[in-house]
Amino acid sequence: MSRWAIAVDRTVCIGASVCANYAPEHFELRAGKSHPRVATTDPDEAVLDTAETCPVSAITVHDTDSGALLAPEE
Repeated sequence: MSRWAIAVDRTVCIGASVCANYAPEHFELRAGKSHPRVATTDPDEAVLDTAETCPVSAITVHDTDSGALLAPEE
């Protein structure tokens, strides 16, 4: 089974907390910026949806097997 890598570019993050509110099992705020609770996770549509709704596209999700960018869509 494939796993997904979650990353947050904290230099881009504005701390809007959309991620922590939408998917608190995957994201939390630390020092006012988003932080993934784990670096890799089982596939979960909430992770993709959260990356797509980030107002500054600070969250990326990659397939760990292929390295393909899953979200946000370009």
